[in-house]
Amino acid sequence: MKRAPLTTLLLVIAVATVVSGAVQMVRPSFVLGLVGGPESPASDTFFGIIGMFMILFGGLGFQGLRAQEPLALRWAALQKLGAALAVGLGFQRGLFAPVALLVAGFDLATAVLFFVQLRQLAKGMPS
Repeated sequence: MKRAPLTTLLLVIAVATVVSGAVQMVRPSFVLGLVGGPESPASDTFFGIIGMFMILFGGLGFQGLRAQEPLALRWAALQKLGAALAVGLGFQRGLFAPVALLVAGFDLATAVLFFVQLRQLAKGMPS
């Protein structure tokens, strides 16, 4: 069965979320360095915890897309929206460098795409 381009794109993003979450969980200081975040034992710990949740929600998004399960897709979309807002807030508070806004923008765009997927699913459109 051929997948719609949006579904394929979101599957790739879900896998990338799992992989980047795993990197963040194992090497939080590496990711903090990329976004210009302050490094400390506390920030490493919290960033590692966030990486774990990225793995979980990336996996949820992947499985939700494969099964076309609206509830899973809705939660994956909300996670991406929340991540975008959290990173944007971190930038606003001076915790992250401007490059972090690229991460926030990507997460926001991904949330929108998940919501578009949900809308298409509700209309019975092929995905």
